[in-house]
Amino acid sequence: MTKDVESHMEPATEFSAKDYHDPPPAPLIDFVEIRSWSFYRALIAEFIATLLFLYITVLTVIGYKSQIDPAHGGDDCDGVGILGIAWAFGGMIFILVYCTAGVSGGHINPAVTFGLFLGRKVSLIRALLYMVAQCLGAICGVGLVKAFQKSYYNHYGGGANELAPGYSKGVGLGAEIIGTFVLVYTVFSATDPKRNARDSHVPVLAPLPIGFAVFMVHLATIPITGTGINPARSFGAAVIYNKDKAWDDHWIFWVGPFIGAAIAAFYHQYILRAGAIKALGSFRSNA
Repeated sequence: MTKDVESHMEPATEFSAKDYHDPPPAPLIDFVEIRSWSFYRALIAEFIATLLFLYITVLTVIGYKSQIDPAHGGDDCDGVGILGIAWAFGGMIFILVYCTAGVSGGHINPAVTFGLFLGRKVSLIRALLYMVAQCLGAICGVGLVKAFQKSYYNHYGGGANELAPGYSKGVGLGAEIIGTFVLVYTVFSATDPKRNARDSHVPVLAPLPIGFAVFMVHLATIPITGTGINPARSFGAAVIYNKDKAWDDHWIFWVGPFIGAAIAAFYHQYILRAGAIKALGSFRSNA
């Protein structure tokens, strides 16, 4: 039987992977991109997306706290609950990543940007300016919340991340590290060109698993830290609220996400994608 005939007898359930090509690593410093309009368009997209993200999510948090306040006739069964808050964060990330992925990559989070920088997906200049745009967008988004809900804003904590009573700084840091690892690992997996080619028969909308990752992490860590996993989100809320309690353990919401992002980038690039082995050469001997 010839090879041609054998190939036609393969089971119909077999899927042939498409060819894929990894994009070349982004240069460490790229002065060319800062002369293009697309670069500044991406910065604007990150700014607006983070502004909208903080506006919707912090409003949800404050609205929930006001609804369960006994002083206003509420109880613990009123409002959207922790489940609803988690849905607000995860749903907004899904929407905003979907809307901005083709413009800026849909980072909306300095930790995601940092992880992608370590994975050589973005240049240093782009990473730094993305982080600045994200933090400014977060400040403006929470500022809008305060302007619209001034009577409730300070009374209900301004949506700022704080370490919950009964938890040590180590526990809070660990929660932020693991939570951000889940998020950034999902980002790398959902946008991996090799996976998209190999599993092309299983259509995956990348923003969907990313949004679900944010949702699940919030369910787990809201009782511990209020869930940061996004330094811009924590920073914007702390700047506008500007109370001592919001700043006391604020370092946790930067150090934890950056460590988690670094671990996720290393795990995906050098363990799952075998980057270290490829760098050292294949273990297989050539005939």
